[in-house]
Amino acid sequence: MIFNEFKNAFQRSNHAHVQLIIINVAVFLFMGFIFVFSKIGGFESIYEFVDHQFTIPPKLADYLTRPWTLFTYSFAHSLTDIFHILFNMLALYWFGRLFVEYLGSDKLVALYVLGGVAGGILYLLMFNTIPYFVEASNFRGMVGASAAVYAIMVATAVLLPDYTFFLLFLGPVKIKYIVFFYIVISFIGSVGPNAGGNIAHLGGAFMGYVYMKQLQAGVNWGSWITATLDWINSLFSSKPKVKVTYRKEEASVNRKTTTKGSGGLSKISQDEIDAILDKISDGGYESLSKEEKEKLFNASKK
Repeated sequence: MIFNEFKNAFQRSNHAHVQLIIINVAVFLFMGFIFVFSKIGGFESIYEFVDHQFTIPPKLADYLTRPWTLFTYSFAHSLTDIFHILFNMLALYWFGRLFVEYLGSDKLVALYVLGGVAGGILYLLMFNTIPYFVEASNFRGMVGASAAVYAIMVATAVLLPDYTFFLLFLGPVKIKYIVFFYIVISFIGSVGPNAGGNIAHLGGAFMGYVYMKQLQAGVNWGSWITATLDWINSLFSSKPKVKVTYRKEEASVNRKTTTKGSGGLSKISQDEIDAILDKISDGGYESLSKEEKEKLFNASKK
């Protein structure tokens, strides 16, 4: 049942915020299982190897040995602090749901990736160019979706600054104030024990602001990400094969059906066609009912 629910979540349109949460939780559980069993079995090196694929190191020399971590780090979280993933996923759900409602899933996924990349780049720049941070770069590395989530939070606040969230003990608060508070906290924390994470937050926040301003000006910085993901998806999705068989016995019946009144198939509105095409996009051609397939076929002959 759980698998079917996850599968349905990925088949629904404009559901990217939930899909991203599922991916993050799946990675967290995957890493958790490997960590526990490697500890029990005494082969910690396996966990260390997997963990390295998701951890972006602070030193440029180490990063160049695994450059893919610029993307993968934003899908992993600390196993020792459950609040790390909990707060990130809550913020992703609240702000992501609002973002998707106005701009759709494609742009949310694109901004998530851009925010994570921007946060990782600023993190690497600071820990390899600023003496204060270079001296403090002797740590394992960074994981977390915070930079990507900050990008979504800021972009949403730029789009809808006066939108109100009802917070426990505080009541209604405009999201622009919520986001401003978190940015200030991250700025102060950039010289604290989690300096790398807070610097990444600021990088993601900056990307969220620039992305939304550019989008409002008619420029979509994330279009290449959407196009890339669509191309990858097309490699794994089979195209429906429509086979039409014509029989004389059925021809007269079909002609009688299509010549009926307003309830017949001859009068198919554009809204019906659009709804059928949307259904194909979400669930494939096989998800259509017999009547919907017949409507689509008749419409294609006009």
